[in-house]
Amino acid sequence: MTRRINVPVTAALLACTLAVLVPLYVTVTMAFKTTTQSVDGNAFSLPAPFSLDGLAEAWRLTGFPRAFTVSLLVTLVSVVGTILLSSAASYAIARNWDRRLFRWSFFYLLGAMFLPFPVLALSQVRLTGLAGLDNPAGVAILHVMFQLSFSTLLYTAFLRSVPAELEESARLDGATTWQTFWRLVFPLLAPMSATVGIFAFLASWNDFMMPSLITADPALQTLPVVQKIFQSQFSSNYNVAFGSYLMAMAPAIVVYLFTQRWVMSGVTQGAVK
Repeated sequence: MTRRINVPVTAALLACTLAVLVPLYVTVTMAFKTTTQSVDGNAFSLPAPFSLDGLAEAWRLTGFPRAFTVSLLVTLVSVVGTILLSSAASYAIARNWDRRLFRWSFFYLLGAMFLPFPVLALSQVRLTGLAGLDNPAGVAILHVMFQLSFSTLLYTAFLRSVPAELEESARLDGATTWQTFWRLVFPLLAPMSATVGIFAFLASWNDFMMPSLITADPALQTLPVVQKIFQSQFSSNYNVAFGSYLMAMAPAIVVYLFTQRWVMSGVTQGAVK
């Protein structure tokens, strides 16, 4: 039997693909052009000659090594903290669902999904300043907190597909609740941990608003904020501007390309029950 092509859906998917690939192509080509080529009005032409001057200048202007290190540390803390906290919270909720306290705790966390950072920005800026967390550490903690709701939802759905009999066998062998979780359940959560980790990574790495409002010292800002600070220095040097964009987005693209299969498998397995 031949399959009929759904033309509207195919056209929509093609349009979405082009909406991502065309800007990415322009970013890559512009980053490797000379200053003269970048202002010739033809953004789709290939670089001739191939030049690294734009990347080198962007590296110097933005202080890329320092900003990259800050972004990397904030992102690592956010990813690890989100995985550990949300998995432990989800395990407690999923295995005690019949208890009202745990069930309502889950609903409370879901309710927090409807309170994005822009709504709470003023209070968070004030609180982090009073607590001495107006720095990358405070940004990382807030990233974990704002990722906790969605991550707990994913983990809880996934844990419902994990047989409870496995844990009962471990307890019969004398394992405590913590030992059962860390040695038996947590390794089984690897597909969902990869999913939660990539979502936390992208949210933290690409975030602009939170670090720009929370971090008081410009020298400790993340890459997206540093790019905005030095935007005026790029002027009409589009190769420098696009070079900085390419360097900032490259880690996120690489991480997603290597982990996308785990993201899809984790989401689909979590939706089984």
